[in-house]
Amino acid sequence: MYNRILIANRGEITLRVLRACRELGIETVCVFSEADRGSAYLDLADEAYCLGGPRSTDSYLKIREIIAAAEVSGAEAIHPGYGFLSENAHFNEVCRDCGIDFIGPTPQAMQLLGDKNTARTLALKAGVPVVPGSDGLITDYRHAVKTAKEIGFPVLIKATAGGGGKGMRVAADESVLQTALEQAMNEAKAGFGNPGVYLEKYILQPRHVEVQIIGDQHGSVVHLWERDCSTQRRHQKLIEESPSPALRDDVRKAICDAAVRLIKSANYYNAGTVEFIVDQEQKFYFIEVNARIQVEHPVTELVTGIDLIKQQIRVAAGEKLPFKQRDVLARGHAIECRINAEDPYKNFQPSPGTISRIFVPGGFGVRFDSHVHAGYRVPPYYDSMIGKLLVHQPTRDEAIASMIRALRELRIEGISTTAAFHQRVLAHSDFRTGTVDTKWVERTTF
Repeated sequence: MYNRILIANRGEITLRVLRACRELGIETVCVFSEADRGSAYLDLADEAYCLGGPRSTDSYLKIREIIAAAEVSGAEAIHPGYGFLSENAHFNEVCRDCGIDFIGPTPQAMQLLGDKNTARTLALKAGVPVVPGSDGLITDYRHAVKTAKEIGFPVLIKATAGGGGKGMRVAADESVLQTALEQAMNEAKAGFGNPGVYLEKYILQPRHVEVQIIGDQHGSVVHLWERDCSTQRRHQKLIEESPSPALRDDVRKAICDAAVRLIKSANYYNAGTVEFIVDQEQKFYFIEVNARIQVEHPVTELVTGIDLIKQQIRVAAGEKLPFKQRDVLARGHAIECRINAEDPYKNFQPSPGTISRIFVPGGFGVRFDSHVHAGYRVPPYYDSMIGKLLVHQPTRDEAIASMIRALRELRIEGISTTAAFHQRVLAHSDFRTGTVDTKWVERTTF
């Protein structure tokens, strides 16, 4: 086991990893930008180093400075969290070349599954259903027209690199295909440095279901059941829950088995998430793999009782998973609401500023993962998520009631947040009956 780990991230996930390390008896090293200087969670680390200016390009994305901090502090491993460099195969490789363990998959597995086009090919070989689409990347507009006609409109244009909904456009017919193609390629190049895109058949009103997996370096891979992330806006998840309220038991088993099959075929270890869309007939299709811990990992922790961060660290250190697939049971129902510093009634405009007062809800089965506190200044440079409110109850109805109560208790003053918006979503009859899809929020008035 490691003696010291550097956490190459900020905010909520840094605090989450720091706490897991403390419980494992591991010392921690934090890094921070000028915008995060003075953050309370930094005081819990054994050491902390400033990387540079407030923007991520001047701090959290600076590989050389992060490696230097690890070497100076004597860290034996780096936990990348999510976002920033967490799925950067080059950073992964640099860590290992410098004799520092990267807490995640190998660079080869990350590269293989991080490129959506390559991952799609691998899925086909593993017998995992994929959405009908192009064989490889789209080379030009003529190629796009030919492919779109073969698979049928509407089509979804997707960047082969990156995520978060960037580099994605829907073309309803040929008249808008060229514009959508150019927009997707330009956005992909600007966001990921890679303009490559491919085409998929656009599935109408799908659900978004993802399977949490973890594997060790000894060949064992297990799934930790699924999460339903269908409540989203513009490809950004708002609410996640487990188990999915929509899947039949036979489909649930099939989708989880397919995720394990794909991960094994990539010789992948550590934590990861295999994402699928599910149509109205409950046919599921692979879309991508997130080769890192997810924002919504606590949903899985609550229903399985397994600490995913601790397991990530143990697996990276070479330990075997302490459980088999038959041991992983899902109990009760968990829901997570992402609390963002945004104003839902001004088109979800970011709301940076100083939190003047905060009251955190509690009670049976309630958890709030956050690094913020009264007096904390939410910087304008990063993702707007400031916390994750979670509940775990015996049934879904009880979980919804518990979450609505917890959201009403949550008080964050001085900035706008999405808490009240979540209350309206949870109270809606469509959400209560579990009949939402990935576009439901955008076409519903709350």
